[in-house]
Amino acid sequence: MSKILDDFLNINLNELKEKGLYNEIDILEGGNGPEINIAGRTYINLSSNNYLGLSTDERLVKADKDATSKYGVGAGAVRTINGTMEIHRELEERIAKFKGTESAIAFQSGFNCNMGAISAVMTKNDAILSDELNHASIIDGCRLSGAKIIVVKHQDMEDLRKKAMEAKDSGLYKKIMYISDGVFSMDGDVANITEIAKICNELDLISYIDDAHGSGVMGNGAGTVKHFNEEDNIDFQMGTLSKAVGVVGGYVAGSKNLIDWLKVRARPFLFSTSLTPGSAAACLESIKIMEESTDLHDKLWENGNYLKKELKDLGFDIGKSETPITPVIIGEENLTQKFSKRLFEEGVYAKSIVFPTVPLNKGRVRNMPTASHTREMLDEAIRVYKLVGKELEII
Repeated sequence: MSKILDDFLNINLNELKEKGLYNEIDILEGGNGPEINIAGRTYINLSSNNYLGLSTDERLVKADKDATSKYGVGAGAVRTINGTMEIHRELEERIAKFKGTESAIAFQSGFNCNMGAISAVMTKNDAILSDELNHASIIDGCRLSGAKIIVVKHQDMEDLRKKAMEAKDSGLYKKIMYISDGVFSMDGDVANITEIAKICNELDLISYIDDAHGSGVMGNGAGTVKHFNEEDNIDFQMGTLSKAVGVVGGYVAGSKNLIDWLKVRARPFLFSTSLTPGSAAACLESIKIMEESTDLHDKLWENGNYLKKELKDLGFDIGKSETPITPVIIGEENLTQKFSKRLFEEGVYAKSIVFPTVPLNKGRVRNMPTASHTREMLDEAIRVYKLVGKELEII
């Protein structure tokens, strides 16, 4: 290794560790369910995005196996050559129906969606209004497009209107987009889709909602846009197939013209091999389960509301979450890491989230109860939270 690289790595890794910003990666021994096994010990798992518990569901496992037997383990090519199989077409048709749009396109990940879809439509001649707490993949997708990025105060519709009008009145931009998460993953608050749609329609802004944490959770599963009945008024509905859906991949749903354009201009779609057939089949099965019953959705919300109430009653700061996402906001990074470590030692896996995922001095433990957690699991986690919270004088 070159000396200059070695020096750079040593200095910066040590600095991250000193500031409590270095993240240790744990290895799971088995599946990612309501309980997980690490180094021979079982933990109550409150850090997964497997909202509905479907990633280990036997119905999805069977669908994956059957499709793999029929099509093989890989698609063998990019979608535009001969990597599009019947199963991919079926998945996209099902997503469009589920999301209430004319068409849909599936990508290899949610990150790829934002990298590909934003830059396929927006250019250096355009401007993007972006909520200040948007996900990193949105930020990177905006940067890749070359468009002027105008940061909008979080969930501030007056600031959105003001900055949108300034951008339009400047005459500098051919197109202007507003982009926001549907559910903000670190705080659990929900975008004001109705007001967003209203402002975008009034000012002729392109509207883009990243519903990675809303799909399967909001709108009886169909997402945040569906929750507000604004399917006809939001141009891009983007989401993942890896969280509530439980598999891997991402999608964009919208008009037929939009999806046709993304199929010829979105670079991750053009230059990366398709979703595996097994993954596509498992995604289809997951959406089918969500369409047929809201039982898992309802259980998720029941567990989320229970955990939030109990932690709040203990005196923890859970922010302003409107969804099952339950942050426990600690603040200082080293204390946040210590709190998470003590929970771990007591048998609760709830990872610390610190800068750059959240702002400095806004460190937190992000708890994600799922549809698979039992009341007994949640009660044990609450007991441990009380123990550790008092020990570290957080409550």
